[in-house]
Amino acid sequence: MRTLIVEDEPLARRTLRRFLSEAPDIEVVGEAADGLSALEAIDRLTPDLLFLDVGLPEISGLEVLARARHAPAVVFTTAFDRYAVAAFEHEAIDYLVKPFGRRRLQETLERVRKRLPGQRRHQISETLGEDLAGRPLRRLYARSKGRIVPIPVERVERFEGAGDYSEVHCGNERYLVDLRLKLLDERLDTDRFLRVHRSHIVNLDRIEQIYARDPHRLELRMASGAVVPASRTGSARLRKRMKR
Repeated sequence: MRTLIVEDEPLARRTLRRFLSEAPDIEVVGEAADGLSALEAIDRLTPDLLFLDVGLPEISGLEVLARARHAPAVVFTTAFDRYAVAAFEHEAIDYLVKPFGRRRLQETLERVRKRLPGQRRHQISETLGEDLAGRPLRRLYARSKGRIVPIPVERVERFEGAGDYSEVHCGNERYLVDLRLKLLDERLDTDRFLRVHRSHIVNLDRIEQIYARDPHRLELRMASGAVVPASRTGSARLRKRMKR
């Protein structure tokens, strides 16, 4: 398996490289230490397998996956287990919390071999990339009371930005997911969802009423009763959508 290591810590890169060199079916084809370099390497080297740190300089590992044209199988590596929910969303094969040892990595490689058997690994990876390119996001995963909860996107009334996270509002229920609003905006079905403000994306099917706040800006009342402000740009987008 042609494998790319993306890790900003030199010690972690050396550890991964040493452990992976012991596997006869693994060929490490490159390394990257930041998000932008990783993005370039993924599309240039087209690896079958990617060991990806979530917390990278420049852009995060999650943003790397969202922007890459090539879609390799992914194993996340991170010092924080809070990113496990995002790993589910990206269909990662495994999730390694640092520091991890040789035995734990061997378990991961066994999972990889079961997921990508035989000589078709590279072909499968390319096919996944074609399938994912342009396919709208259908499901999110959020942590709630010690459980991981799947959220069908059609249930979502609105998204609200919260820094590196996004709040997912399903009626009166609220969840937090490890995805920025910008990434959600790029992955959501544009026929159903619209970004009306730098902090808000709404489900157009869940809008109950639209009010004019002033000559340039609108205000939306959602089915749950929540009121969402639309910026000048967002209001113009919404008015354009209403004319379809």
